[in-house]
Amino acid sequence: MSYLDYPDNRHRTAISAQPTTTMPIQIIRVLLIEDHAVVRAGLRLLIESKPDLMVVGEAANNADALALAAREQPDVILLDLDLGAENGIDLLPGLRTVAGQARVLVLTGMRDVHGHRLAIRRGARGLVHKEQAPEVLLKAIVKVHAGEVWLDRAMLTSVLDEIAVGETRPANSEAARIVTLTEREHEVIALVGEGLKNKQIGIRLSITETTVGHHLTSIFAKLGVEGRLELVLFAHRYNITKRAR
Repeated sequence: MSYLDYPDNRHRTAISAQPTTTMPIQIIRVLLIEDHAVVRAGLRLLIESKPDLMVVGEAANNADALALAAREQPDVILLDLDLGAENGIDLLPGLRTVAGQARVLVLTGMRDVHGHRLAIRRGARGLVHKEQAPEVLLKAIVKVHAGEVWLDRAMLTSVLDEIAVGETRPANSEAARIVTLTEREHEVIALVGEGLKNKQIGIRLSITETTVGHHLTSIFAKLGVEGRLELVLFAHRYNITKRAR
């Protein structure tokens, strides 16, 4: 009797012949906008050290950045605010126009708090300082791509305070959206404004994390906002977080 004639061995052979399936890795496509070639090379090596991250283009100036963003439609744009003779802040509206689905993450060595606030107001979803650890940048890319905001508490507070001194009375269109919110949705908005994640919100409200996600989807649709940062800015502009109990 040969090896394969034994029942146990035939069983092992049949199992090993079955095809194995693996879940495909979702690749996050990143565009680099940085005017120093050496820095770009280092960033590319760092980013592509992660199997789920890929650099799809590099640009050193505004014109090349807009052309690449329009062509590649990246998931995340890593933008240095200091582009030598040009200012990355001026580039933000154009990037949002040509690559509306991309999330912009600012990478900066500047300590210009006003400039940082302006970048966030113009659509950047996060900010990482160059002196921070490489792992921080990699995590920020993933989180921003997932729709989260990557800001330290001081910066977020500063942006919200700046908005608070502006117009706070909603126009008719905004007011019509706000009145469609349920009491529970107001509670969720208030907790998002405190910086809580979905799981933490679920614990506070005694509901499941999945239910929190459903509430957020409804809130985004009703208010016409995209993601948590726009929700927080909208809520603080019109003081709707204060309605939650």
